[in-house]
Amino acid sequence: MPNIMNYQDIITIEPGKRSGKPCIRGMRITVYDVLSYLASGMTYEEILEDFPYLTKEDILACLSYAADRERQTLIIQS
Repeated sequence: MPNIMNYQDIITIEPGKRSGKPCIRGMRITVYDVLSYLASGMTYEEILEDFPYLTKEDILACLSYAADRERQTLIIQS
């Protein structure tokens, strides 16, 4: 399995910003926003063109964050 990018310096969570959702570098764009753009079919290049303050590393950090969250998901059966 490939190494997952270290996203801790890029993905930030602040209680007063975007209701505490994980954001990119303290900005108001969330991991969810970026993942939604990718899921809708936007390419990295299109996202970077629409949001010039983002970097490719920011997008990769969002993907790494999501992968890590998925890995940590527990299944609870009742």
